[in-house]
Amino acid sequence: REQEIVRMRFGLDDGQARTLEEVGREFGVTRERVRQIEAKTLAKLRQPQRSQKLKEFLDVE
Repeated sequence: REQEIVRMRFGLDDGQARTLEEVGREFGVTRERVRQIEAKTLAKLRQPQRSQKLKEFLDVE
């Protein structure tokens, strides 16, 4: 769910970034809950061990 929310918010799949409201409707949660999940997920990605894996992934692409 975290991955899908971030993908939708930033338009990673189709280039169409979605609002908190749109993502919330899709998952049946509030805008605030979407914001919380997004913030938690981005914080995870910023952790050094995870950011290195992300960097390696992006270098491959």
